[in-house]
Amino acid sequence: MKIIYAYDALCGWCYGFSPVMEALHDKHQEEMEFEVLSGGMITGQRIGPIGEVAPYIRQAYRDVERATGVKFGEAFLKDVLANGKTIFTSVPPAIALSVFKSYQKDKAVQFASVLQKAIYYDGLAPEDTEAYGALAEPFGIDGKTFAQQMNEDEFSTRAQQEFQRTQQFGVRGFPTVFAEVENTYYPLTRGYAPLAEIEKRLVTLTQKI
Repeated sequence: MKIIYAYDALCGWCYGFSPVMEALHDKHQEEMEFEVLSGGMITGQRIGPIGEVAPYIRQAYRDVERATGVKFGEAFLKDVLANGKTIFTSVPPAIALSVFKSYQKDKAVQFASVLQKAIYYDGLAPEDTEAYGALAEPFGIDGKTFAQQMNEDEFSTRAQQEFQRTQQFGVRGFPTVFAEVENTYYPLTRGYAPLAEIEKRLVTLTQKI
């Protein structure tokens, strides 16, 4: 069985789901493979200043906090959201994940969480390519090299391919988690769900197959 996690670094509900996904990975990484796919939530014409969607985010982040227990940082709320000028785009963090997976694919779940915390707690601007290198350093990766690789066409292509794969899976929202068994895909959650609920669905699935 393989677990496929379709997420987007700019998805607030994915940020709230990060602790659940990390706990699921920690518990099952020995017997299951985990794959993280970037979904491309904000690409093309949707890319623009966060101020354009600020009214929605001001309400939505409170819903995420209440439902999941995660906290959005003051650096994001005051310096990014309130200012409204930061360009929101899913592309650079997706490229960062594709670069990271070329080093440590087995830790992609953890790095996805790091990306989201950097954006929604620490206020990282998604277009700040050099900042992603610093996020990779705690994993033993040279930050300068990492940032340089983000400008390589290979990793941009890989990110775009992940966007396409999530579309092929029929993903319409994030987070979405599938279990893959012999090329058949079983949805475990479409949207946020607590760990206990996902574990319950895993048990039910295991009993069926």
